[in-house]
Amino acid sequence: MKKYFVLLPLLLLSCKKETEKTETAGQDSAMVTEQTPSQAVADSIALRKKDSIINNAPATKEVLKTGVMRQVKNGEITRTMDASQLPFTLGEEFTDQNQKLILKITNFDQSKLKANISTRQKDFNIRFNQIRLPSGDYDGPFGRDLTYDIKSKGEVWLIIGKDQMAEGNTKGDFTVSVE
Repeated sequence: MKKYFVLLPLLLLSCKKETEKTETAGQDSAMVTEQTPSQAVADSIALRKKDSIINNAPATKEVLKTGVMRQVKNGEITRTMDASQLPFTLGEEFTDQNQKLILKITNFDQSKLKANISTRQKDFNIRFNQIRLPSGDYDGPFGRDLTYDIKSKGEVWLIIGKDQMAEGNTKGDFTVSVE
């Protein structure tokens, strides 16, 4: 049922014939972008290929109301998801070179976690820095792909940020897919 709430606004957007302006409000600023009908259709098709895509676009506000919490404090973005929404893909953006994302997955009860970071930029310096297990133990660092055996049930954190030992761009858009 939740999947239909994601698809309905996107299907409505893809049916419009004119260019649409959308606003994405940040903490201290707002950005206005234009989306052509062909972009809206492409976005809609991409959504159908994934089970869930969660981002900050206005078309997905219903999803944001039903289980995604997002906080930004001192350059640290914290997002909370319930494991019942797995698999999912969420979009995020780093606007500062020292930002990090903490993705908290509550009620995780599976034996294996798979996650992947995707970017459009080839020189984007980003990776899974650490994983926090339900026991409170941490492990890492990892690369952009992560497969991890989880031995207990509870809350799992994926901490994503720049690789301090590498160079490259640290600002831009990326997606995190979790299974």
